[in-house]
Amino acid sequence: MARKTTKLSSLPRPSAASRRKAASLSPEKSNPSASSKTRKLTGQGRTLTSRTVFNGRTFWVTKDEAIEPGGVQATREVIRHNGSVVVLAVDRQTNPKDPGILLIRQYRHAAGKFLLELPAGRIEPGEKLIPAGKRELIEETGYRARRWSRHANYYASPGFLTETMTILLAEGLTPGKAEPEEDEKIEVRMTPLSKVIRMIHAGKIEDGKTLIGVLLFLSLHGSLHSAKFPARGKASGSSASR
Repeated sequence: MARKTTKLSSLPRPSAASRRKAASLSPEKSNPSASSKTRKLTGQGRTLTSRTVFNGRTFWVTKDEAIEPGGVQATREVIRHNGSVVVLAVDRQTNPKDPGILLIRQYRHAAGKFLLELPAGRIEPGEKLIPAGKRELIEETGYRARRWSRHANYYASPGFLTETMTILLAEGLTPGKAEPEEDEKIEVRMTPLSKVIRMIHAGKIEDGKTLIGVLLFLSLHGSLHSAKFPARGKASGSSASR
């Protein structure tokens, strides 16, 4: 039997609407990764030149010419810092179901307001983490701790700042006399964890290291069944100063 053939020119052409629909269903359109994949960047950046443009008491600033992974060459202005230690001091003895969190309240010129924070300070050149944490805890609050452990480590603002912040968990607390520096005026407040969480949800705690330290502690050590946390509303920027 003879096979019937059809010339392509005699077939009806699909309408414009049909062509658009077919294009929208193609693998390349429905899944962009099917046609291209994001290239993974690897390697280390390289600093071509670095010039110090400012020297301060607690940090210094450099202007760097650098080549970064992916071939990006750019001028970067970087604030250099030795790093800081943060102390999450927790009192489990008074009320184990709702442990106390040691907060300090002080005026911050850069923020233009009083802030509630965890005790913290700059690590001196050559100083180890736990000795730095012990020093800062005594200086700012007078408290001492028997048990120390590493809680978290993060970059404060890696876009332009080298400062790393290491949060230490301090337990087994005993109160004592604070030894603040001359330019420090600090209020010490032992606050139940449930209240700290409520203040976070109400926008009354705006300090980054405190948010990270407290919320990580809550996630690692279980929820507070007795705490009633309000729905998150509008943050009150000035409420921390009340």
